[in-house]
Order: sequence, then structure tokens, then C-alpha cells
Amino acid sequence: MEETGPTEWQPRSTPSVGVGPWIAEHDAPAPTDARYDPELLADGDTRNVVDAYRYWTRDAIVADIDSRRHPFHVAIENFAHDANIGTVVRTANAFAAAAVHIVGRRRWNRRGAMVTDRYQHLMHHDSVAELIDWARAEGLAVVAVDNTPGAVRLETADLPRDCVLLFGQEGPGVSDDAQTHADLTVSIAQFGSTRSINAGVAAGITMHAWVRQHADLGTAW
Repeated sequence: MEETGPTEWQPRSTPSVGVGPWIAEHDAPAPTDARYDPELLADGDTRNVVDAYRYWTRDAIVADIDSRRHPFHVAIENFAHDANIGTVVRTANAFAAAAVHIVGRRRWNRRGAMVTDRYQHLMHHDSVAELIDWARAEGLAVVAVDNTPGAVRLETADLPRDCVLLFGQEGPGVSDDAQTHADLTVSIAQFGSTRSINAGVAAGITMHAWVRQHADLGTAW
């Protein structure tokens, strides 16, 4: 049987992730709405965004989320380069949190955020005391999340609508200063052998608990 050589490679008209150029996808002229990015319309959009935001500029996406962000904030202590911050940012973006506050060191590993930090408001505070003062000035309750004596079960707690959900670092948990000044401390029910769960996972569970209590699910994608 005669062997044949490799066929000539042909470029894909549509990328494996996202969408190709507008004209290839829609067979129609590109929109001129200011929300759309001319380069993305011409070259395609492979970003990790929902379909409704395809071809939109970054500023347009942020502005749209801003119009319907939830009134809860997320804060995480970063006194020892916590590797979970990226995961927290990504989850906060998914739940449209008002902002993510990083307490302590300014530098953090953005890899886990999967570029969602571009669409999520971030703030920095040098200390827990500074965060608490900011929250008080904004009229926000501070809810610490940690498995400590006296904590209220998250599963039965009434979370404040306007609040800051505060998480500690992997291992030591929420700092003593945070526990002292928090308006409420909640714990996540656990049933296995480990004494704590990953801070990024705890943040996701707590944010979802807030969503179940306060969010309008009709506005979810």
C-alpha cells in the first residue's frame, strides 16, 4: 500500500478556546458599539469570560459588573505570602463581590486568579486594624471565618448583607486582632480528621452562603 506524506497544515478559523474573528463567527459586519474592542473583533477573543462579554473591552466588562455587584467584600490576611489569594480573587469575581481586600503584604501570587483580577476591584490594607477602621467608616459589618470556640455555625448564621468576610492564612487562621474586632465569627461544619480546610475553599463556601441568603438568583448567568 502506498504511503502518503503528512497533509499540509491548515490554520483553524476558530480557536480551540473562545471565539474567532467576528466576521468568521457571524458572517456579518462587526458592531460599532463602544463596548466592543476593535482588535478582539478582528482577531478573536480567547479570554476566560462568559459569552455575553465576548469581544467587549475590559473597561466595559468591569463597568457592567459594577452595575450589579453585591454589597459584600472579601478580605484575606497575607502576612506570610498566602498562596490561596489567587483562588479567593477568582471566586470573588465569580460571585461579583464588591472588592477583595488584601491585608498585610502587597505582593501575592496571581496565578490562581486566572486573570480574573483584571475584572475585580482590589484594595490593600497594611494591617487588620486599618481594614477594621475602613469597614467601620463604610458601615460594613466584619465577619471573621474561623473554627474557633464561640464561633456561630455558618450553616445556621444570618450573615449581614453589607459586610466584609474576613479570612486568615492557611494554618494559623484568622489573627487574634481580627477575632477581637470582628462583629461576628462563623465556622464551617467539618466531619473528618483535619482541623481546618483550605482557606480558598473556605472563602468559596462562605461567599456562596452569602449568595444563598442575599443574592437575586435571577441575575445569575
